[in-house]
Amino acid sequence: MKRFYLILASFICLSCSNNKEKITSEYRSITESVYTSVIIQPDSLYQVYASVAGILEKNFVEEDQLIKKGATILQVVNNTPQLNTKNAKLSLELAKENFNGNAAVLNGIKDEIIAAKIKFSNDSINFVRQKNLWNQKIGSKVDFDTKKLNYELSSNNLQLLKNTYFRTESQLLTAVKQAENNYKSSLINTKDFTVKSKINGKVYALFKEPGEIVSIIEPLAAIGSASNFILEMLVDEVDIVKISKDQEVIISLDAYKGNIFTGKVSKIYPLKDTRNQTFKVEALFNKAPKKLYPGLSGEANIIISKKDAVLTIPKDYLIDSDKVKTDNGIVKITTGLQNMEFVEVISGISKNTTIYKPE
Repeated sequence: MKRFYLILASFICLSCSNNKEKITSEYRSITESVYTSVIIQPDSLYQVYASVAGILEKNFVEEDQLIKKGATILQVVNNTPQLNTKNAKLSLELAKENFNGNAAVLNGIKDEIIAAKIKFSNDSINFVRQKNLWNQKIGSKVDFDTKKLNYELSSNNLQLLKNTYFRTESQLLTAVKQAENNYKSSLINTKDFTVKSKINGKVYALFKEPGEIVSIIEPLAAIGSASNFILEMLVDEVDIVKISKDQEVIISLDAYKGNIFTGKVSKIYPLKDTRNQTFKVEALFNKAPKKLYPGLSGEANIIISKKDAVLTIPKDYLIDSDKVKTDNGIVKITTGLQNMEFVEVISGISKNTTIYKPE
């Protein structure tokens, strides 16, 4: 009876061992990639802003319309810049009049300089005469000192008036230049009532209707390329170091179910978005679908590397990412490339090694 139980126990253990899922590694091609979501955007897409606030008078274009560079998009009405332009023109005219007009401030200083020169000349002559007399012991010391003082005062006054003239001239010239700049700036502001396209492209959105208030901080339209589109992808910071330009991208779009498109990485933005801990990566289609719209979404795999005929095992047979269960117990292995299903085995087991799926 005891022998019967031993045989039964051995049979049960053998049955349990046989029921465990087991495989041997296989040679296959493996591709490692980084998965990411995709948003389609037109190339050179930008938002249009007005340089002046006011009321939107008219949209000259419609959504989905093709436009040329320099074409008028919309027009804003605001009377304030026109009034500012008139005031700036008056200020410019006044500054010019002060600088070189009939009532110029400099003319008054010039007259004072002329009078000062005459007085300086007279005082100089009188001083020289009195000095000669004093050298001949003629006249009093008081007369000599008086003539000398008048001469020195006239000289200082003349120099002071000259300095005042040059300083005033510089100030008036600066005022003219500032008035000219203000006037030119006001002219630019009046021209900014009309907003024009910066590129050849398509109008993808108009955000305001005629009659609505326009500010300089709100976008009025969105314009981008009509034929060239880019793929915007958000790559996790863990994977960004694996990404480089010109890597192959496999794309599937929700709008084109069942179709697979290819592309290449064209740009990697170096600044991390701290909100979601990702980096933005752009790619270009090798051959784009016939029809695309901004905002179309999908999925993509950025191909990191490929290998053919390498030893692989399913990922769910791994223990702690670098071990497998064999007939000889837990064995540590060296792994290489891996994808969602399989992992490359570089060393640790052979093709004939039986491995068991962990419980």
